[in-house]
Amino acid sequence: MARITASVYTSHVPAIGAALDHGKSGEPYWQQVFVGYETSKQWITGHTPDVVFLVYNDHATAFSLEMIPTFALGTAAKFAVADEGWGPRPVPEVIGHPELASHIAHSVIQDDFDLTIVNRMDVDHGLTVPLSLMFGQPVAWPCRVIPFAVNVVQYPIPSGRRCFVLGQAIRRAIESFDEPLKVQVWGTGGMSHQLQGPRAGLINREWDNQFLDRLIADPAGLAEVPHIEYVREAGSEGIELVMWLIARGAMSDIDGGQAPAEKHRFYHVPASNTAVGHLILENN
Repeated sequence: MARITASVYTSHVPAIGAALDHGKSGEPYWQQVFVGYETSKQWITGHTPDVVFLVYNDHATAFSLEMIPTFALGTAAKFAVADEGWGPRPVPEVIGHPELASHIAHSVIQDDFDLTIVNRMDVDHGLTVPLSLMFGQPVAWPCRVIPFAVNVVQYPIPSGRRCFVLGQAIRRAIESFDEPLKVQVWGTGGMSHQLQGPRAGLINREWDNQFLDRLIADPAGLAEVPHIEYVREAGSEGIELVMWLIARGAMSDIDGGQAPAEKHRFYHVPASNTAVGHLILENN
């Protein structure tokens, strides 16, 4: 049967992708960001999954205010890299896993979650930047990827608790798939940042690091944090962090297994007015 081997959490700042694409990763400003992912790149070389289930938010690329699914599961065989206004990023196209994605859709919907099934969509920096941070700049991504887009852009958005419980349903779905696949679940977005208004540029180091502490040791309690706290403490875009709870809910300890092993943790500010957070948890 398929099994979840680890969960990965990371910010998906678009400027990080631009720095990589334009050869600026060695510049003093950006070098401090990328050095935090060197351990992760080494780790994943020895722990490359067959499939990454990647939780991210679309940035008005595949969806718009005309149609905003709360949870959208990509079931296509491949996904093109989106043009976000300055051309597609020069990264490989994303190869999906339609069989596993369709199985997850069936299982999760039968588990009383409503998903939007997407058979064709382009994927933006929310998905490609995490892949670049973990895998570098390969000719082809070394694993298949199932995109899972969550609406954290336009209210109403799902609660942290809803995301956490959904992660548990996704784990059950993956573990019931009749193929010996190694799967990782990635949660992306955040950490604290606000891109507009009087509080533009807000970064809250203390709250961010408390979030990381609780994500590791008290995920169920963290799942009860209301939206207003995310917005007040982490800025309007800090609400993206509810997506990390999907990945955390997919870990084995949530259903009675051993506590996960913390393989790497990194935090840095700023990266284009955003706090960058990163964590790897490995199932025992």
